[in-house]
Amino acid sequence: MTTVAHVHDSTDSPYALSHLDSLESEGVHIFREVAGEFERPVILFSGGKDSIVMLHLALKAFAPAAIPFTLLHVDTGHNFPEVIEYRDRVVAQHGLRLHVASVQEYIDAGKLRERPDGTRNPLQTVPLTEAIQQHRFDAVFGGGRRDEEKARAKERVFSLRDEFSQWDPRRQRPELWQLYNGRHAPGEHVRVFPLSNWTELDVWQYIQREKIELPGIYFAHEREVFARSGMWLTAGDWGGPKESETTETRLIRYRTVGDMSCTGAVDSDATTLDAVIAEIAASRLTERGATRADDKMSEAAMEDRKREGYF
Repeated sequence: MTTVAHVHDSTDSPYALSHLDSLESEGVHIFREVAGEFERPVILFSGGKDSIVMLHLALKAFAPAAIPFTLLHVDTGHNFPEVIEYRDRVVAQHGLRLHVASVQEYIDAGKLRERPDGTRNPLQTVPLTEAIQQHRFDAVFGGGRRDEEKARAKERVFSLRDEFSQWDPRRQRPELWQLYNGRHAPGEHVRVFPLSNWTELDVWQYIQREKIELPGIYFAHEREVFARSGMWLTAGDWGGPKESETTETRLIRYRTVGDMSCTGAVDSDATTLDAVIAEIAASRLTERGATRADDKMSEAAMEDRKREGYF
């Protein structure tokens, strides 16, 4: 008589990792892999939720030792004050080293020119790539996730950039069995995305589980905003509102945080993590698709910028 062996489902095992544990384990592994392969890694840290989770994973990866990497932020000069305050407080709390590449300094020096629409988000590429070259960073951690935008969905966890910091999708390398190829020529570097396989909901559920502090801007609060291109933008000296645009005070929150000139808010009464998670679970729009004007410039806006060196 032929017998059929029972295949035990690993999900039934008391030793199986939960979904969040698996994502955390993968992220920790990526940080340690980079530490072993590269000489001068750097973590992009803006004070936004994805970079906050990324930093949390780095702290876990090397505890109780200090993180063996510096941090880098490209400051457009139009960032939300709450986020900059949070960034500086976290850097001081953990005794981290932070490099700031200032878009305003490049404008003052005549290296960049203000755009007619006032947004500075596309102007970050030059300060970013020059900071990478100046400090000879060979691995640059970013908080990009594949669920955010279709161009980001094309990238591997280790994404090679040439000597001009440009991205060529045809040079993507296979990453079977979590084996990452960090080989690069002099002058090239690798962009590393530890959160590639996370979703927005994963990020929020992990923040809740780990009790990670966030800037208050991510929770519902009253703010003076005005409508432009189907989004609620924060009023400020960056170029908004125009004479034809009127401001109003609304109860809003931010799903993603970038430059004030291109990051829209959403109407929300979610003041707690539970409420935010419920709101995201019910949403049919990605955070960038719903609230980032810079991604609405064209169908290929993000991919075009990534080819030029943007994250």
